[in-house]
Amino acid sequence: MKKLKNEAELVKQAIKVGDVYAQKRGVGKFEGTDSSHDKVEYLYRLLVHDKLIQPLAKGEEKEPAMKHKLALWIHRQLPEDHPLKQ
Repeated sequence: MKKLKNEAELVKQAIKVGDVYAQKRGVGKFEGTDSSHDKVEYLYRLLVHDKLIQPLAKGEEKEPAMKHKLALWIHRQLPEDHPLKQ
């Protein structure tokens, strides 16, 4: 698993976009008291359920791998001239 440039910022962006996605879909909303781990896991599972990302193999569902999947997902969603893709 090769780390993306700006991966931490991409994960933060994925959580923001994922929060809006979850609200529009009507399945939930992140609260200020939710931990980063909970947000990452919830968003990862939601995107897998909706078949927007491919699931990790059984036993590989660790937080760093989930964050990497979210970073890849948002990286594909951003326009080519976005600063996080530079």
